Amino acid sequence: MLPYATASDAEAALRRAMTRAEAAWFGYTAAKADYYLYYHTVAVLLAVYTLLPLMLALLELGAPALAMRYKLQPRGKRLSPAGFLRCYTDTPRFLLPLAAPVQLLSYPAVKMLGIRMGLPLPSAGEMAAQLLMYLLVEDYLSYWVHRLMHTKWCYDNIHHVHHEYTAPNGFVAPYMHWTEVLILTVPTVVGPVIAPCHMITFGIWFVIVAISAIETHCGYNFPFNPTKLIPLWGGAEFHDYHHYLGGNCQSNFATVFTYCDYLYGTDNAFRRHKAGQAKLKMVAEKNVEK
Repeated sequence: MLPYATASDAEAALRRAMTRAEAAWFGYTAAKADYYLYYHTVAVLLAVYTLLPLMLALLELGAPALAMRYKLQPRGKRLSPAGFLRCYTDTPRFLLPLAAPVQLLSYPAVKMLGIRMGLPLPSAGEMAAQLLMYLLVEDYLSYWVHRLMHTKWCYDNIHHVHHEYTAPNGFVAPYMHWTEVLILTVPTVVGPVIAPCHMITFGIWFVIVAISAIETHCGYNFPFNPTKLIPLWGGAEFHDYHHYLGGNCQSNFATVFTYCDYLYGTDNAFRRHKAGQAKLKMVAEKNVEK
């Protein structure tokens, strides 16, 4: 809840006129408790994890000929509507026993970290710098967490749930053991711990994490995907290979960028795979010319 009774009080405290964004934020949040604003994140993430994978599922079910042109594993088992629904509805079975209590209990921790709700709002430059730093920190830490998840004990007892789908789809992104959800939360929040931000930035950060997870698990290599313009972005093709190999995979652990796999030599199998695909394509093209 903002400590200003009126917009004039807010502008007096800021010693300037509010921007349009700040005026909108004031109008929406002035009379709402901070914890209420924090819990908005749950609804937003639920919408993201539902709607984006749903669009891809409808594409595959409604226009399979078009979808298969971009499918990374077109010969893999295609899910029926019931199969997509099972993947979606099974996720709460793993998440709800943990997510609900954590969400309720984490608000005091978020306040202690210095996540602020009030005015002024952060500038676009400040938000961009913080989000980039969060992304780099999360990506590096998640690489090592993912490698840990592929040790025998962790895989057999925790990570095997996520690998039930060797040909992933968008709904697979949050489909994991509740313990893994808790473990993966740590790399996600380290960035905001290092550099506390505004609640808007905090919410955008979690949406970015959700969208990138869905994108890497979507199972499609769309040529028009804007993430292809981002240097070192792994994307769906990179992570799909990881799922394709299954539990024995010791390759492609990165969640977003590929530099950790390159530096630590865990993308060698993938690069050999890509070289083999390129060679087969070249042979096929020569045969067509003949």
